[in-house]
Amino acid sequence: MRSRLREHYLKNVVPALIKEFGYTNPMAVPKLEKVSVNIGLGEATQNPKLMDGAVAELQAITGQRPVVTRATKSVAAFKLREGMAIGCMVTLRGERMYEFLDRLFNIALPRVRDFRGVSSKSFDGRGNYTLGLRDQLIFPEVDYNKVEKIKGMNVCITTTAKTDAEALALLKHLGMPFRQ
Repeated sequence: MRSRLREHYLKNVVPALIKEFGYTNPMAVPKLEKVSVNIGLGEATQNPKLMDGAVAELQAITGQRPVVTRATKSVAAFKLREGMAIGCMVTLRGERMYEFLDRLFNIALPRVRDFRGVSSKSFDGRGNYTLGLRDQLIFPEVDYNKVEKIKGMNVCITTTAKTDAEALALLKHLGMPFRQ
């Protein structure tokens, strides 16, 4: 069973990109490689219980168990010791990635207050897109009553596109709501 977004990619997006950029080989068409979602929690150094909530929420949002990231160096100014838990992250590939992006584009992003579209300037120069979300409550999977602290997250979409223009066209055709 393929996800809705993957079917859309194979049936509509690939032919449109071939026509737009003139690819001779269908394997040259840019595709999604992976999506990584991470939550950085610097406050977890003072209150380690915050990490449990962040891990549970990220697992509910992505459908995959997150990895807890730990500090590699001690920083005295931030009261940070080496090995302390300071965040969590998930790398999505395959069907889970397409399912997550489908829910992000069609359900979560339109729920952002005063949403007018995402910026088309957040590309890194190599065809990858990074999106910052201010709170996790835009996802319907998160139970509003169980949230103790509002946490932001970064969503990095890695594509096989060589240029930002190709990646922008790919994400536009997939249905990402860009600002006009």
